[in-house]
Amino acid sequence: MISFADILDTIAHTSIEKRAMTNHGVLNEAYAYDKPSSFSRGMRIDLNGLTILLISGTASIDEHGVSVHIGDFRGQLRRTFDNITGLLQSEGCTWHDIVRTSCYLRDIDRDYDVFNQERTAFFREQGLDPLPASTGIQAHLCRPELLVEIEAIAMFRTEKAAGVKG
Repeated sequence: MISFADILDTIAHTSIEKRAMTNHGVLNEAYAYDKPSSFSRGMRIDLNGLTILLISGTASIDEHGVSVHIGDFRGQLRRTFDNITGLLQSEGCTWHDIVRTSCYLRDIDRDYDVFNQERTAFFREQGLDPLPASTGIQAHLCRPELLVEIEAIAMFRTEKAAGVKG
């Protein structure tokens, strides 16, 4: 097993490569919205064989930038999971590589029970064990019709890190 000190030492002595990530099959770019927004769908960071994906807040948006499943919390959550799945696939990983999610709900009092039921079912379908760390937050989202938005962090190895034993 790799120690935390080894990881820090590797990071300290390694160049960091980063690039934007996308999957036009499920999501368009935020700058292509009717009201353009300045962010990437996610950022891929490569650290000497360790890849970290920082996935931006993702919601029930289709490949044309249109909000879908208006008024249907379950539908919006499933589309959000599908969009994140597509972003993960574009980088060669899965939900098994997710280590953290931040989940923003427009009305947490009204929707949390349904959110937790659907998230539990989705994670079970994915066969996740352990489950990712997660936080649920009530928030005003970027479009009034959106009911849920999720950020995610994934980590996975792409090759054996040089100089790290484990």
